[in-house]
Amino acid sequence: MRQVRARYTDRTITVYQAYPEEIARAAVAAGRFVAPFKRERMTWIKPSFLWMMYRCGWATKPGQERVLAIEIRRDGFEWALANAALSDFDRDLYPDRPTWARLVRTSPVRVQWDPERGLDGRPLPYRSLQVGLGGVAVDHYVDEWTETITDITDLVRKIHAGRDAAAGLLPAESVYPLPSAVGAVVGA
Repeated sequence: MRQVRARYTDRTITVYQAYPEEIARAAVAAGRFVAPFKRERMTWIKPSFLWMMYRCGWATKPGQERVLAIEIRRDGFEWALANAALSDFDRDLYPDRPTWARLVRTSPVRVQWDPERGLDGRPLPYRSLQVGLGGVAVDHYVDEWTETITDITDLVRKIHAGRDAAAGLLPAESVYPLPSAVGAVVGA
């Protein structure tokens, strides 16, 4: 099952990213992504807190020692998904491999569906979304969509240190109401 689970409001959705200290510090101080963040590289955002924790090893992996919660505009998030291509060929979404390959080359956004993770890191029976922003999508993300950037590394470490006792500290996430046309693009 593919569903976007996230923390969201009427206007924004929270996504997570992990960075080295210098990128995170500069972004939090500026309230937006600035150098040494590189717009030329694809940047991956994750709406699922626990998937991000699995991916960054609870802020312990090299280059991923700081975890940021970024509130972005929902219209921007939905634009990204509407302009995405899946990272892997899916015969239910694409008529053939050449069509899919062309979309991967020309789309500013990549989407991957990976097994969601529980607090213990084990896979759950549903898929979680990762969104790779490149080209014009990165510019939109940095210049238009980002509302707030918060360093949540201390919270991440607190949850990780006392997993069961700290479970109540997890961000409340629910199924995101993805417009059906957008869901069809990404196979949700």
